[in-house]
Amino acid sequence: MTRQSEVDAPAVPRPSTGRVLGLVRGPLIVVEGMWTWYRRNWRATVVSSIVQPVLFLLALGFGLGSQVQSTDATGGLRYVVYLAPALLVATAAQIAAFESTYPVLSAFKWQQTYHAISASPISPAQILAGHLSWVGIRLAGAGAAYLVVAAALGTLTGPGVLLTLVVAVLTGLAVAAPITAYAATIESEGQQFNAIFRFVVMPMTLFAGAFFPVEQLPVWIRPIAWVTPVWHGTEFGRDAAFGTLAWWPALGHLAFLLALFLGGARIAARNYRRRLSS
Repeated sequence: MTRQSEVDAPAVPRPSTGRVLGLVRGPLIVVEGMWTWYRRNWRATVVSSIVQPVLFLLALGFGLGSQVQSTDATGGLRYVVYLAPALLVATAAQIAAFESTYPVLSAFKWQQTYHAISASPISPAQILAGHLSWVGIRLAGAGAAYLVVAAALGTLTGPGVLLTLVVAVLTGLAVAAPITAYAATIESEGQQFNAIFRFVVMPMTLFAGAFFPVEQLPVWIRPIAWVTPVWHGTEFGRDAAFGTLAWWPALGHLAFLLALFLGGARIAARNYRRRLSS
């Protein structure tokens, strides 16, 4: 029998083993926590993730597009067909930018969930990997829902749009990684994010080839558009959707997006370690 003194005795805390979870298991636990929150609050994201791009497709593709003739600028396609894959990429960039600003700041400063997670056997790098993995999952889910609606509207040209979805996710991650790296350094209330949305995300969405070819911009501004992830994603995604992929341009777009993602993730991992170890 267990003696009463043993039952009443307080539990002795075990010393930390310093053990860190595996490279895959740690990020998956972070993703699981984010999914637990999201499945209860997903309705708050429906408008920005799905309804908004569909409204753009209806208003610009069918509305304005009815006045746009099929020319070489649209590849000989109806404007709504020309626009559909580009909206998928542009929306992915917008969602990724939002998911990498205030949610990251909140996890560090307001709710401090990152600090709580780092007290477990999950490293700062794994927390970052979980965040970026969750962003990728969000982009894939929102993009798939958009494609279902776009297909019902008859704006898709074939199964190549499935590759466009992959390109959109990669484009979003290329946007998310460097913004996450910056967000991890913010200790104020996040006023800096307004400048990112107004002077980076919105101009990149409007002038990087999603709504009209970059060649129609003034010559001096074209190089700025060419170094944005949305332009590379839009060009890559359209070629995939329309079956016009060429190896060298595709490899160039892929290399740019991967370099931006990996470079941003590396800086973000360093900033996460510094922030969570202080």
